[in-house]
This record gives sequence, structure tokens and C-alpha cells, in this order.
Amino acid sequence: MKLVVLGSGTSTGVPRIGNDWGDCDPEESRNRRTRVAILVEGSDGGRILVDTPTDLRHQLLATGIARIDGVVWTHDHADHTHGIDDLRPLRMGRGAPIPGYAADETVRRLRQRFGYVFAGQFGYPTICNLDNLDRVRMVAGIGVTHCQMPHGPAQTTAFRFDQDGKSIGYATDFSAITGEMVALFDRVDVLVVDALRRQPHPTHAHLAMSLELVEACRAGRAVLTHLDKSMDYRTLLDETPDHVEPGYDGMELEL
Repeated sequence: MKLVVLGSGTSTGVPRIGNDWGDCDPEESRNRRTRVAILVEGSDGGRILVDTPTDLRHQLLATGIARIDGVVWTHDHADHTHGIDDLRPLRMGRGAPIPGYAADETVRRLRQRFGYVFAGQFGYPTICNLDNLDRVRMVAGIGVTHCQMPHGPAQTTAFRFDQDGKSIGYATDFSAITGEMVALFDRVDVLVVDALRRQPHPTHAHLAMSLELVEACRAGRAVLTHLDKSMDYRTLLDETPDHVEPGYDGMELEL
């Protein structure tokens, strides 16, 4: 399996508009962060995109990705969904819409906001079929399991991807650790985990909470994501355990 970190930043990216780098060194290229997303590729080449962030076009061009075989969404917030129109070029040349999956409430909100994507209109084809995650166990030849996580007053979906004895976990936009999460990620090979900042936050994991989840589920390796402008790459790398590292845009890991 292969993990591609398409984007590793929080909802405003790094730097923020106004060229605000915060504590991040602008000379360190890995501090330049677009909105968060990953791509999981299986051993047979099947590809699952996780979320459609605002920066999706830029991310796909930067990584040379021109094909996906399915898409899943963690939740409906703008930084995770508002690049959905960039699925249109990925639909071209396909004989059918791209398979897409999300939890019930996310399905409802996506259909309400982006109806044309899932129904087509004015002679344009349907870009993506959208179904509930409970109806699927495998996407593009990769096993997909999931659970819901608290995201302040809302919820978001955690994912685990398995193939050929290898596993990748994805936990972004959560504000508390649950037993369901620990069970889902038990002994996962790589866990990509939200670590917004060092100080506690009402809707996101802070660094100590992120490290707590990594240890609780006994992940072999962890990649920190959804990082804000206070999380300088090299500073963070120096203060985390050897099996934990900050993610960055374009990062690729082979399992």
C-alpha cells in the first residue's frame, strides 16, 4: 500500500492569507500547507481519495495524480468538501460515475449542497455516485472500516484501510478519544492523526491528545496532520517520538 499526504494544513492553510506564517519558518518548504486530504493506493493500483478539500486541483497536479477509483468523506465542513468540483476531470474517460461514500448526515449535506455532482444536469453526466458507508466493505480492492468521532458538537468519520496485511488509519477533526477509535486503529501500521496545535482546542485534537491516541492504539508509525501556523515542521520533528513525525504536502509512504 501507499499513502500520499495531499494536504497537511488546517482550514486556513499555512501561511494564512496576509502571508502570516505564525511560528512556522517560511524557508522550510514543508511548512507550506494546503487543506487536509490523503490518497490511499493499494498494491494493485486502486486509489481512494479521502475528502475533496478546497486545494484539491493544486494537490492533484503537484502529485501527478490523474485517476482515482473511489472517494470517501470524513464530514461536510468546507475545507474538506469545497473542492468537490475538481472531481469533474477525474470523471472524464470513465464509463460510470466515481463511487463515493460517507456517513448518513454527511451524505445528506453533500447532496443538499452539491446536488449536480450526484445527479447531473443540463446534459452533464453524474460525476459521483454517493452511498452510505454502511453499505460498503471494500473500495477499489482495499478494505474500508470506519467509526464516528466527536468533532466538538458535530461528528466526523475515522477510516481504516487494509490490504495484504498492511493498514493505514486516518483520524482528522476529532476532539476526544473514544474506545471505538482505539479499537478501529488497533496496531495500525500507519496512523495519520489530527494535531492542530499544542494548546487544547474545542473541536480538534492538540498534540498531547494526538500522541495519546497513537500510544493507545499501538500504531507502528504516526503522521501528524491538520497542522496550524504554530506547528513548525522542524521544531515539531525534534519534540516528537521517533515513530511520530509531522506530515507535509506531497509526503509519500510505502508500506
